[in-house]
Amino acid sequence: MSSAELIQFKSVGSNVALQRTTCPYCGVGCGVDVQIQNVESEEASETEVLGLSGTPEHPANFGRLCVKGSRLLDTLEDSGRLLFPEVSGKQVPWEAATNEVAQRFQDIIDEHGPDSVALYVSGQLLTEDYYVANKLMKGYIGSANIDTNSRLCMSSAVAAHKRAFGSDVVPCSYEDLEQTELLVFIGSNAAWTHPVLFQRVERAKQINPNLKIVFIDPRRTASCEVADLHLPLKAGSDVALFNGLLAYLAEHDGLDKAYIDQSVEGVEQAVEAAQSFTIEKVAQLCDLPEQDVEEYYASFAQTDKVISFFSMGVNQSSAGVDKAASIINCHLASGKIGKEGCGPFSITGQPNAMGGREVGGLANLLAAHMDIDNAEHRALVQEYWLSPTIVESHGHKAVDLFQKIESGDVKAVWVMATNPVVSMPNRLQIESALKKCDFVVVSDYVSSNDTLPFADVKLPATSWSEKDGTVTNSERTISRQRAFLPPLGEAKHDWRIICDVAIAMGFDGFDFASQHEVFDEYAGLTAYKNNGSRDLDLSGLCDLSSQEYDQLAPVQWPINDENPKGTKRLFENGKFFTLSQKANCIAVQFRPPEQAVSEDFPFVLNSGRLRDQWHTMTRTGVSAQLSHHTANAYIAIHPEDAKDLSLEQGAYVSVTSAVNSDADQVVLPVVIDDGLRRGELFAPIHWGTTWSSSSAIAKLYTDARDPISGQPELKHAAVALSPVEMAEYGELFSRDELPIQWLDTQFYVWSKAKVRGGMIYRFACKEKSTTLGSALNAVYQDVRECYSYQHQNGMNRFATRDQSLVYGVFTHSEAQEYERAWLESMLDSSVLSEEQIQALLHAEVDSVYAQGRMVCSCYKVGEKEIIRAIQDDGCDSVEALGSQLKCGTNCGSCKSELKQILKQNLVPEGERITLEEFS
Repeated sequence: MSSAELIQFKSVGSNVALQRTTCPYCGVGCGVDVQIQNVESEEASETEVLGLSGTPEHPANFGRLCVKGSRLLDTLEDSGRLLFPEVSGKQVPWEAATNEVAQRFQDIIDEHGPDSVALYVSGQLLTEDYYVANKLMKGYIGSANIDTNSRLCMSSAVAAHKRAFGSDVVPCSYEDLEQTELLVFIGSNAAWTHPVLFQRVERAKQINPNLKIVFIDPRRTASCEVADLHLPLKAGSDVALFNGLLAYLAEHDGLDKAYIDQSVEGVEQAVEAAQSFTIEKVAQLCDLPEQDVEEYYASFAQTDKVISFFSMGVNQSSAGVDKAASIINCHLASGKIGKEGCGPFSITGQPNAMGGREVGGLANLLAAHMDIDNAEHRALVQEYWLSPTIVESHGHKAVDLFQKIESGDVKAVWVMATNPVVSMPNRLQIESALKKCDFVVVSDYVSSNDTLPFADVKLPATSWSEKDGTVTNSERTISRQRAFLPPLGEAKHDWRIICDVAIAMGFDGFDFASQHEVFDEYAGLTAYKNNGSRDLDLSGLCDLSSQEYDQLAPVQWPINDENPKGTKRLFENGKFFTLSQKANCIAVQFRPPEQAVSEDFPFVLNSGRLRDQWHTMTRTGVSAQLSHHTANAYIAIHPEDAKDLSLEQGAYVSVTSAVNSDADQVVLPVVIDDGLRRGELFAPIHWGTTWSSSSAIAKLYTDARDPISGQPELKHAAVALSPVEMAEYGELFSRDELPIQWLDTQFYVWSKAKVRGGMIYRFACKEKSTTLGSALNAVYQDVRECYSYQHQNGMNRFATRDQSLVYGVFTHSEAQEYERAWLESMLDSSVLSEEQIQALLHAEVDSVYAQGRMVCSCYKVGEKEIIRAIQDDGCDSVEALGSQLKCGTNCGSCKSELKQILKQNLVPEGERITLEEFS
């Protein structure tokens, strides 16, 4: 029996139950409670989902959910699901699909060897899925060619951890964010990317106003609203900044010599490499004011409890490992690690990126945090698995893997739960590789994304609501993801699909009857001949009964005899997982980004996530609520750069780079943002060709990557901008989704968004369309009434069926903004009134819907309404706005933006004019 805690499942009504699971978005790992009810009928028993909320007891979120998590039920649509296996575009039985994959893989292996096949997997897989995939490749097929999209988000942190600590381990807990005295965010817009954690930080700041928060980021983002100091450093200059900090610590008695003597090696060499980075030199390299650099350095040196919270802005770099090492060096040399409120804290971007690292999902790792390069580890894993072979060399990392596919060295690839055509850099090369590949298999739960068209075999996998297993979040907490709906169609769990293929290939060792059995084998491997020599130890979870596994409560590893209820933070004893048991400071030197700007490509393109979207929008894109905040892709530019190029808000630009000079490939509307540095741009990562004609920014990035981790440089492309003259802009709203081929034919650029009752398409054309009306008639042949109004600057047109709106389109010679809520109200109406018909004819928005840009997605509160509450009703705080409008009172994701709007629109008290003064 395990000593781990169990969850007691709750009944909340006569036939209503509460199923506890985990959010499938970022690496925070929030607990989610789903209310379900079994509905009996004569034909069958069905599960009805009644509601969703955060789990109050979960240690990651304590009941909080961000806007994405709170809208998870929106994504449980049956439409758009991959329901049956397909081979060469034809539906086939599972046995035929399984045999096809097994036979084709085996034939290619027999002819070309085990390294001619590969798996490309995902941080959205569960640990059990990841485990059997890794076991198949590294212990049975005999190739390490299994890599993951986690390579794109945190592999530089993995490499830095292993170099410094001897193992890939995050030493901190979320509690440390609340207990620290100096919290430094580096390359993170946590208010948008990890909002629940950010809310914990905001609350900690309210409780302890002395908590100092520093943001190190080229952009001034929504997160910076809580900052006491913002360092908008030049993109890519992080190593210079942290080498300077190390030199400052050495010069100002900031090194903990007793801790160094006991627990750290290499400090002298690291300091020597950093000593030339004076404050003056750092300020010049990073383009920062000297006084701000010195303020940060002095705060770090003089504060006992410091957390450095770093994310994609550090990792996604051709120097990502050195950036992370330079941060870790400062904590090791100052002894600010292994203590409450202290340490370098790498935050992950996917729900199970950590679990994938644990089971060896990266091409350079073995399972259970063991190393391919270590002969003892190889023998141990093979002995435990009883496998016919074990890999002896690293496989191809993500960028290299697709290059090998394109060159023909890798002839078969199986893509699981990810969309590499959108997420990988140098998209045109990825497309070329998949076109040339002899055999492509894709497992996914959706029937359409940018990668699926390249698949020879499509395998339907279970979705979030149907998956059952475990995930590990950024603080090492293992949580259960529990199914609350049955698999749709013929979908199977990923671990089951992999095991079926392995068995069809003739391999033993894959006869698992349940995910519980997979987890039990995995936990056993972490404990096998461990005896405290390896950080990842789940011996306290070995031999769980099926009931204990089902009821497992969240717990932080390691879990063993010494720490039977889990471990909050590591290295408290000053011992690490190196041969000497001392940590390593790594001497690093600053080197600029590989994708350097030039006369031809003078702008730096930064990229990242938006608040209400995630990854490539296969899940978030189907929620109408989540499209309200930002419905379309864009490129943000500093006002002075926009002025130099004669660009106004909403104008379109063509974006080109050294690997994509086609001016029609990436065309985006401009957003002017004074939070950017001059010469630097920002664009969101989410849009591929499924959602937009020309917003796939992955086409602009080269395959530049870190030489150690292989992580791509996705924060620093060198690009050029060219204004695109448009003759016509428009918005098309429709109950039905329109075919992509039709959209590509009609419009030069288009982007679509899900709204309540249908879809909305924003488009622009280089020439005024003369055939749009007839083209729409060809699509909607059964419409009964068509209305059209030609005005001086364009046309308003819509059609109805049985007095209900079927589609509408507004065109104009200039870019226009139409209120989404108003358009949704039209699509919602079962019968259009005469007033609504006239409003549509003249594109006249009812004032009740004139809210402006959506800020609070939960309560649909727009910017104009917020500004009115500030200026007219005297709301002077986030709390006051929440009391009057409810914004910020549900998930809290919009609080940082509310602070920005308050700052921009509050009249200083001394400048206010009262009625008495006026009279």
